Amino acid sequence: MSRVLIVEDEVHLASGLQFNLEAEGHSAEIAGDGESALDLLLTRKEGYDALVLDIMLPGKDGFLVASELRAARNFIPILMLTARSRPEDVLKGFASGADDYVAKPFELAIFLARLQGLLRRRKWMEHALPSAQLVPSRAESAGPANSDSSNQEFGTFTFSGRTIDFGNLELRTETGTTHLTVMEAEFLRYLIRNRGRVVSRKAILEEVWSLREDTDTRAIDNFIVRLRRYLEKNPARPQHLLTVRGVGYRFET
Repeated sequence: MSRVLIVEDEVHLASGLQFNLEAEGHSAEIAGDGESALDLLLTRKEGYDALVLDIMLPGKDGFLVASELRAARNFIPILMLTARSRPEDVLKGFASGADDYVAKPFELAIFLARLQGLLRRRKWMEHALPSAQLVPSRAESAGPANSDSSNQEFGTFTFSGRTIDFGNLELRTETGTTHLTVMEAEFLRYLIRNRGRVVSRKAILEEVWSLREDTDTRAIDNFIVRLRRYLEKNPARPQHLLTVRGVGYRFET
């Protein structure tokens, strides 16, 4: 049974979500504003398996709540609820630390599927085999899109003194350890699968975030900037997460 915290100021919606989550076998609790959620998660350190977080909250909004949780190194999976369904707003949610989103109004079945998928991804990563380390060769890095090496699943990935541990959601370097959100780990997994090849911003939006609407795909650049802070010795002169002007990005080991 998973324990879920619902942060939603619309009482009827919050109560309805709680009822349906409990009907699905989860334990669900409600916080009516961002400050209450932060108190439960950061001050009282209550243990929840997932956070359902509305954006439009009194006081601190969902973006700020997510940002403060991540800054405090709390990496609970976050499903963000938003009436702002524009891709730019969804990407802002991901940049603040959300792992997935559902746009209001939503079908209950879609909400439950999204939440279950987030819980399942988290559980999968927690049980990923740490022994499945894959250190790619230059030939593998430049391999074709359908090569076996680019389709392998792995628990850890090591390159240039850096190790991405998907099981523990960590990036380890010689200077320390950075904790990753589920979405950051999924994005890095996508880059690794496509290492040595150029991937377009449009492909990233569609295949990582499932955003298929027309949007200014430059909105993804802020997310790239954050990943460069994690991966690069000098983010201003990246060696691993490279920009291909006018097209997208290329990940090199």
